[in-house]
Amino acid sequence: MDRQELQKRAHDLDVTVWVGKSGIESVVDELDDQLTDRDLVKVKFLRAARAGSSTEEKAEDLADRVSAELVETRGHTAVLHR
Repeated sequence: MDRQELQKRAHDLDVTVWVGKSGIESVVDELDDQLTDRDLVKVKFLRAARAGSSTEEKAEDLADRVSAELVETRGHTAVLHR
């Protein structure tokens, strides 16, 4: 599937992973499990999780940790695909 098709599919998805003040480390296992069950997952980065860095940077770091592809970021939400 190409990036444009993945973005269309992700449009109606609900956020199922929230990254908060505990940081990325606290959601890696949960995100990995969700990506195993379904191929697209939306992740919301709360203000406390961003701590001076961009959503894009945090999303890329998270994608690397779970061996996923970052499809897009929009606002403080990212879509990951495996």
